[in-house]
Amino acid sequence: MSKNALYLVIGGLIVAVIALGIYVYREESKPDGIELNIGERGVSVETN
Repeated sequence: MSKNALYLVIGGLIVAVIALGIYVYREESKPDGIELNIGERGVSVETN
């Protein structure tokens, strides 16, 4: 495996870890309870 391919694989893994961290942080920081959205499709109620 050439050095460029190795750098590409390592870069891809770093990007994947950062994306997963952002996703987990956003999921954990959601408030508990009921979420009420009013939009063009009508009223949406979601429980967390």
